Amino acid sequence: MKWGLWLTAAALLFAGYLLALPPEPDPGSAGAGGTASPSPSPGRQPHKSRKPHPKPPAPATPVPTELPFGGLRIPPNLRLVAYYGTAGTGSLGVLGERSIPVMTQRLRAAAKPFARPGRPVQIVYELIVTVADGHPGEGRDFSHDIDRAKVQTFIDAAHRNQALLVLDLQPGRDGFLEVAKRWAWALRDPWVSLALDPEWRVHGKQVPARVIGSVTAAEVNRVGAWLNHLTATHELPDKLLLLHQFRTQMIRDIGRIADRPRLVEVQHVDGFGNRRQKLGTYHHVERHQQFRMGFKLFYDEDTRLFPPWQVLRIRPAVGFVSYQ
Repeated sequence: MKWGLWLTAAALLFAGYLLALPPEPDPGSAGAGGTASPSPSPGRQPHKSRKPHPKPPAPATPVPTELPFGGLRIPPNLRLVAYYGTAGTGSLGVLGERSIPVMTQRLRAAAKPFARPGRPVQIVYELIVTVADGHPGEGRDFSHDIDRAKVQTFIDAAHRNQALLVLDLQPGRDGFLEVAKRWAWALRDPWVSLALDPEWRVHGKQVPARVIGSVTAAEVNRVGAWLNHLTATHELPDKLLLLHQFRTQMIRDIGRIADRPRLVEVQHVDGFGNRRQKLGTYHHVERHQQFRMGFKLFYDEDTRLFPPWQVLRIRPAVGFVSYQ
């Protein structure tokens, strides 16, 4: 599970950036780089066009009406375990390292130890569909969308394998709502949810991987209102809305994020490091009274990876665990 030279460079950039920042109140916060931006150099990645997208691919499997575990609600006792990454490459996370059948088998094995009596486990694919770039690209927005056919492949795989799919957005200079609307065709599927990654939401002349991005509660609320309306209009089951975070300033005025009746909002705490640093970050930013809680594990960047039994001991309790 090698990240390549670009991740080393990105990590060095982040380290320099963090050294220049005033310290957070909790000195044990884990390192930056909660997720990996995949664009090592100009011209390497395809860019989205400002032209309208072609018609969405036709699903290869029947579209279900209920969630994979039954019903329309995501119950609070359900523990979700995800593999994170993008299609066709392992440089962005474990999800793209091998074929979908192989990774699904590995994901089931990784998820199994998290099950407890009365706490069933649900597997999740967290797929980066809009990827931050270090160069402007055709739209000059420092991000690109992956091919729609690849996303449909994961939707079909989710249906075959009784998995949820979360679309992860790294929008660059675009707004989250503008990007989310490009994926409305996929979000109309009952098993597809959404994740916002503020680390890669930059502003003005900022460039991804040179700064740690941020988002306001107002922008999150616009996305939440739109996704809640889409879910209600199409009479879909509950959807997850994941918010990635490892520094407090990444989500400004977080207490003003509104609760939505059709959404399960998860504060997903990222950041790699040793166990003490990761717990320090978790306790520094967590708002368990407002959100369900998530926790990310990095196979390559974490020092002494948390085993499942230790993750289960974390308090406030973690309901969404992802591996990158």
